[in-house]
Amino acid sequence: MTHWWQRANIYQIYPRSFLDTNGDGIGDLRGIIRKLDYLKDLGIDAIWLCPVYDSPNDDNGYDIRDYYRIHEEFGTMKDMDRLITEMKKRDMKLVMDLVVNHCSDEHAWFQKARASRDNAFHDYFIWHPGRGLDEPSQPGTPIPPEPNNWASHFRGSAWEWNEQTREYYLHLFSRKQPDLNWENPALRHEIYKMMRFWLDKGIGGFRMDVINYVSKDPSLPDVPGKDGQRYVHDSRYYANRPRTHEHLQEMHQEVLSAYPDCMTIGEMHQTSVNEGLKYVQPERRELSMIFQFEHLAIDSGPQGKYDMPVAWDIPALKETLSTWQNGLSGAGWNSLYTGNHDQPRMLSRIGSTETNELRKRSAMAIAAGFLLMQGTPFVYQGEEIGMTNVAFPDIESYRDIETLNFFREASAQGMPEKTAMKIVHLRSRDNARTPMQWSSDTHAGFTDGRPWIPLNPNYPDINVHLDARDPDGVHAFYRELLHMRRSHPVWTEGTFEDLAPDHHSIVCYTRRMVDGTVACVLGNLSAKEVAWTVPDELRTALRQGTLLLASPALEDARVVPESLLPMQTIVCMQAGQENGA
Repeated sequence: MTHWWQRANIYQIYPRSFLDTNGDGIGDLRGIIRKLDYLKDLGIDAIWLCPVYDSPNDDNGYDIRDYYRIHEEFGTMKDMDRLITEMKKRDMKLVMDLVVNHCSDEHAWFQKARASRDNAFHDYFIWHPGRGLDEPSQPGTPIPPEPNNWASHFRGSAWEWNEQTREYYLHLFSRKQPDLNWENPALRHEIYKMMRFWLDKGIGGFRMDVINYVSKDPSLPDVPGKDGQRYVHDSRYYANRPRTHEHLQEMHQEVLSAYPDCMTIGEMHQTSVNEGLKYVQPERRELSMIFQFEHLAIDSGPQGKYDMPVAWDIPALKETLSTWQNGLSGAGWNSLYTGNHDQPRMLSRIGSTETNELRKRSAMAIAAGFLLMQGTPFVYQGEEIGMTNVAFPDIESYRDIETLNFFREASAQGMPEKTAMKIVHLRSRDNARTPMQWSSDTHAGFTDGRPWIPLNPNYPDINVHLDARDPDGVHAFYRELLHMRRSHPVWTEGTFEDLAPDHHSIVCYTRRMVDGTVACVLGNLSAKEVAWTVPDELRTALRQGTLLLASPALEDARVVPESLLPMQTIVCMQAGQENGA
């Protein structure tokens, strides 16, 4: 059986930056409602909405204070109900962000938990009295060392001292995001109750934030030291642990089994294809699909994300994509995406922005190359018009806690400001969080007020108003691609084969049906013209089949060029025997 989410095109909205309707400089739910027809016309079937719950905004909404309330900056629960209703009118589904590895330190649970070790909510979180101690030390004595050397993903220690109980609490992210204790069944059932609340409102599913982190090694061991680092990352102690699968299977039994149409997608850092398969095999009853990140780490430097990036290794990229395509084919379901609210824009990472024409071609080549494989495509806001990274002139213009912590730590360690800012320009999560560029009007048509974060200064030249009017624009290409995906089952059911695995810049693969239908996708991910040997299968498919997409237009719609132009894209399909070929 094919589920709705296997055929759907999904659009991710970062609400703070999408559209502001009340002039406070922050996007809101009414802004999303206003643009539903735009998204429907684009070919979107569902929206993944980043958190809009009540939050202190230490991590821009991923620190939730109340799972049952809408943050006043975004609107009210009445606005949320109207959004769901208006989406249903358009046969669209809403996917909410489920953030349950951690909550805010201002959540009522944690406020009670930190006040007393005797409070029932204390066990909703992960506590330790300190290195070498089995019981909390007495008030007035020195604070003991942290329980272990685990590092927070936002820099520094993953432990924060709580004087009221004389204990440390674990936070794999910000100190204002205490990790929840999933070993406590009372906590798990509070989460299940909350999930049912949202599903009963009529949402279509959940994207689950770092859900593979919810189980930790109970012994809380030290990580072997690396290069003298005081705090060290090692996901073995908290990612993809056996209890995680048990928790998700219980979640399915307690909640999801009663909502068979619900889509669930797990954010899965540090996950191999073999481990990923466990999450998405239908018979295991865990998740619908996962977001994996191997393809987004190809350009990471030796020290990780905030190291200076290395050049893209296109064969390595294709090998990673093929591994996931072949590893999940027929056994589970994949997601297809090039970016999100946590990633710099792929167009600026792998594409070329030297000229406006190359920027547009790059956006199209990336869309076709990534979104026509087997899986559910996710479009991040602004990709459909070719939005790019931003290079703010000073660190004061940035808002992201991860970015600010990196800059502060790098500066303290003596890194020159120019070098640190160059890394920020390339890697900051704020690259994807600048306001949506709707028009060339003041503030890009995003707000009548002062935007919560500065706009990308290129908005007068890159915006929906201009691009959607261009028949050869990025928007027109995305619209055609997304509608095309629905037009033939080959895009959902067809198998995947890489026809150019070793080529240094060309992506070329087929999608094949048992009836003989073959779709071919070709792209040059280089800013230079590239000569190559055309595979016979591609040559035949174009000569005997139908040209579906091409950027730029081909001189002869039945001939594959022996030399591909910079960022050139071709998509064609040859129908099988049962379709009259």
